[in-house]
Amino acid sequence: MSATLATASYIGATILFILSLGGLSNPESSRRGNLYGMIGMTIAVLATVSGPHVTSAGYAWIVGAMVVGGSIGLFASRVVKMTQMPELVALMHSLVGLAAMLVGFANYIDPAASAEFTGAAKSIHEMEIYIGILIGAVTFTGSVIAFGKLSGKIGGKTLLLPGRHWLNLAGLLVVIWFGREFLHAESIDAGMMPLVVMTVIALLFGIHMVMAIGGADMPVVISMLNSYSGWAAAATGFMLSNDLLIVVGALVGSSGAILSYIMCRAMNRNFISVIAGGFGSEGGAPAPKGEGAQPAGEVNPILAAETAELLRESKNVIIVPGYGMAVAQAQHTVYEITKVLRDKGVNVRFGIHPVAGRMPGHMNVLLAEAKVPYDIVLEMDELNEDFPDTDVAMIIGANDIVNPAAEEDPTSPIAGMPVLQVWKAKTSIVMKRSMATGYAGVDNPLFYRENNRMLFGDAKKMLDEVLAALKA
Repeated sequence: MSATLATASYIGATILFILSLGGLSNPESSRRGNLYGMIGMTIAVLATVSGPHVTSAGYAWIVGAMVVGGSIGLFASRVVKMTQMPELVALMHSLVGLAAMLVGFANYIDPAASAEFTGAAKSIHEMEIYIGILIGAVTFTGSVIAFGKLSGKIGGKTLLLPGRHWLNLAGLLVVIWFGREFLHAESIDAGMMPLVVMTVIALLFGIHMVMAIGGADMPVVISMLNSYSGWAAAATGFMLSNDLLIVVGALVGSSGAILSYIMCRAMNRNFISVIAGGFGSEGGAPAPKGEGAQPAGEVNPILAAETAELLRESKNVIIVPGYGMAVAQAQHTVYEITKVLRDKGVNVRFGIHPVAGRMPGHMNVLLAEAKVPYDIVLEMDELNEDFPDTDVAMIIGANDIVNPAAEEDPTSPIAGMPVLQVWKAKTSIVMKRSMATGYAGVDNPLFYRENNRMLFGDAKKMLDEVLAALKA
């Protein structure tokens, strides 16, 4: 394939990637968006493999790598459950960072790759390598730690080292210093030492950064790492002089940054405070006693049969899913309950908070898997005003996103965070295993409201009983 045809293919793939992002912005067009992305990636791979930079001797390696990678991807698609998608996404981000690191080192030690650069162009190329490896290393270890936290292999509590901000600043200064040494290195051997030192510091920084971020901020972390992986890919594109990789990396990086901003706004947080950590440090433990107002009163438990009766007599029902629904894998039972209620003429809708679950869109994906109609799945801003006219608000495994303390207690750690105002419904029913707090480690006064009922137990088991009572 000629260079001109390869460039034309890259342009076509770029257009398809942009259309893919546009399609993924809406559930109803998401399938089409995924299709555009797959076609665009196929064109991009074929254009790259058939391009002028790949020799015939390299085809065997490329085909072998594609077979191995494709087999792993196919295996993962069959065995990974939808509830495990957050950690899978984090793992995929780590591979992008690892690839950027390996490409950077390979590009640097290959004499042929840098032979065409001289003078200022050589310095720019080496700076691209240095920055690309830096971003890739942070993305790699940060994503691995995020995978560990999301999968439960690492606890959700924050790790706040004494003077950690000074440690980060010292690490940054060392990275800048060795960057200068790297650019002034007279040979590849002389440049390897500062490059390796920087890589080690970047790897440690990725671990330190995500370990310091609390469990409640994990949706922001996922979108943040998504952005980092995009910039790592863009840096790799600069190293390889690949225009498509630069453009695609910029698309992923910028969209991830925008998503991070949306997530932060949904939690009344700013990006710097997320990186600073500390929010959600208790990881679901009982809330500590603080200076703020403490919930008072007793909880009102309810049985599954009584829940079914309340739902049956309702005209308007809003269901708020949370991570507890994902853990219990109760989304299919939720759909069956929804179907029964709608057949009885009950207006059932779903309220989705932007940070519900462990990744952006987590609840939307689970409900779509259970075939819940898209038109009854609404964002928080679309139906918050409807709670006063709602007979039953049913909260399935959510906590922080329905906490009235966010609006009523200025001393609360989540004060100012937009929440679903379920307490304004005639009756709210919270499904939980226990009275433990959410990932933010903040107690929820909703549990003690007079119009609230607590349905304790595993969400799947309790919803199965509610469904059986409804059908009876």
